[in-house]
Amino acid sequence: MKVAFSPIYRYDQLPEGHRFPMEKYDLLPQQLLYEGTLTQRDFFHPKRLTEEQILRTHTVDYWHKLKAGTLSKKEIRNTGFPFHPSLVERGRHISHGTLQCAYHAMQEGVSLNIAGGTHHAYADRGEGFCIFNDIAIASNELLHAGAVDQILIVDLDVHQGNGTAKIFEHESRVFTFSIHCEHNYPLQKERSDLDIGLPDQTDDEAYLRVLEDVLPDLIRTVSPQMIFYLSGVDVIATDKLGRLAMSREGCRRRDEFVFEQCCEFGVPVAVAMGGGYSHRLSDIVAAHANTFKAAEEIFF
Repeated sequence: MKVAFSPIYRYDQLPEGHRFPMEKYDLLPQQLLYEGTLTQRDFFHPKRLTEEQILRTHTVDYWHKLKAGTLSKKEIRNTGFPFHPSLVERGRHISHGTLQCAYHAMQEGVSLNIAGGTHHAYADRGEGFCIFNDIAIASNELLHAGAVDQILIVDLDVHQGNGTAKIFEHESRVFTFSIHCEHNYPLQKERSDLDIGLPDQTDDEAYLRVLEDVLPDLIRTVSPQMIFYLSGVDVIATDKLGRLAMSREGCRRRDEFVFEQCCEFGVPVAVAMGGGYSHRLSDIVAAHANTFKAAEEIFF
């Protein structure tokens, strides 16, 4: 199983104000190796996005501000953390990791990025801990290369993928699907091709019932050649930014169902981790690790 990870993600080297919520990206690979889910041979180091690849999704003005470090105070505040050039560099590697995962998934059925899922980034701005929109970038690159003709984005992070929805609002070759907590960030939501907003405190059975009712028919209708799955674990009850009431086991069952459907329909799936903000870092890492274990069990 090919998994994107690079030492470029060493967030412990950042000043303390830049670290939240990023520490998990260093700990997750260690946990997966310790549990025996992955070996060192499973990891690959993502390349770096070119400017040409960035500009197929993001605007020239926004990219120039990132490159020169000239974002306004408001623009920096909207990203959720202080600006630092290393965050831009990391974003270029992380986003390319999602693209590379897509190509690996075409060969093996599934591939996962240790990071990614930065779905709040718009073409012209960053928001909510997101600078580049990695799934949007990867989708646009696949379409540009003629590698696929139809893409389905399955966004199961607790927050709506507003940036992704806006980027693809006029692109019929990319179908955006989001299940999220309705009364949660972002306050002003964009319109995905299919949005399902759940009430606060939705539990395992209610969540899984919605997913099971919708996803198989959606795959059948859209007929994608690639699925990007944003597997945020901020849906669990311990998440301080979530507001849903799923258990870690319910989150694992969610991942299993998505992977089972991808297998059944024969559609490759590239996975990005998305959010996870539980009070205990160990809860976040364990929930993310379950996604990798589910992929390993179902595909290999």
